[in-house]
Amino acid sequence: MKSSVLPPCRGPLVSGLAALMMGLLLATPYAYAQQRNPLQKMGQTVLDEPAVSYRFERFVIDSPDQQRRWRVNVAIPAKASKTPAPVLYALDGNAVAMVLDQPLLAELAARKSPPVLVLIGYDNDLRIDSAARTRDYTAWIDRADDESGKTQAVGGGAAAFLDVIERRIKPEVERRANIDHQQQALWGHSLGGLFVLSSLYTRPAAFQYYLSASPSLWWSQGAPLGDVEQQFVQNAHGQPAKVWLMLGGAERVGDRGKRDMSNPRVVAHLRRIGGATPDAAMQLSERLGNVPGLSVQYREFPGLGHGPMLPASFHAALHELYGVTDRSADDGQPTGGDNAAE
Repeated sequence: MKSSVLPPCRGPLVSGLAALMMGLLLATPYAYAQQRNPLQKMGQTVLDEPAVSYRFERFVIDSPDQQRRWRVNVAIPAKASKTPAPVLYALDGNAVAMVLDQPLLAELAARKSPPVLVLIGYDNDLRIDSAARTRDYTAWIDRADDESGKTQAVGGGAAAFLDVIERRIKPEVERRANIDHQQQALWGHSLGGLFVLSSLYTRPAAFQYYLSASPSLWWSQGAPLGDVEQQFVQNAHGQPAKVWLMLGGAERVGDRGKRDMSNPRVVAHLRRIGGATPDAAMQLSERLGNVPGLSVQYREFPGLGHGPMLPASFHAALHELYGVTDRSADDGQPTGGDNAAE
């Protein structure tokens, strides 16, 4: 395992290579499908501010082949406590850093048991790394036609990524903070929400709290709604866990706002997401509610589309888990048109 506390290199050569890589990324329909602006950067966040109620420690994990790098930012309460702390592991960590602010961190730090926040992102300055998350967050390989009618095969790396979290990220977090192993939570949005569910299905003891927001149940022609879910529902042995499924109201009714139907990429994406009904997450919550050992809550956010659900669901997760003020009502505009992280 390779760890680093240094900021990423920002020299001209690196910038030029990054621009070239992003140009290649934009050439793929899957990158476009993930978000409308694949080049959006993080900008200034709490990670760049002086530590007040929380301090941030950073480390980087390399894949065995040295081809992938995960950047992990760990928010640790500034006031040390001898009591083990609950911990929230959050996917799309770069985007989550943009959701946090000092007042929210101060409120978390004031709790009786302030949580440790683990932001798992990628070692770049992108808000969302579409190609990387598509590979890591999906348990099924997706084979679908792009806008040119050419079949693309992507995804399928969720099991390997969960191994990275369990065997490499968690031990490093636990070296830096005193963690309560009975209060571990996993949050994810969109493809990240799908990863939360596949983790629940395959390793339900890895976390005690699973928070899945706007899960991409359409992935691979609805494969997440197939055999793996059915086997979990039928063969669960009572492993206790609390599960939250969250969905935007506009998502549930299939309102995806105005789309340019003359754009073949848009048409290809809409064809792909037809693999599941818009209300599939709501229906899934009902089925999971019958699984022994699971406590399942479904929450719908009136009027919200897919993109605004990222900050709204993360704020809601902090409220549900740690009792801080629920800020989700202040996130985004009530619209179905933003699919920023589908």
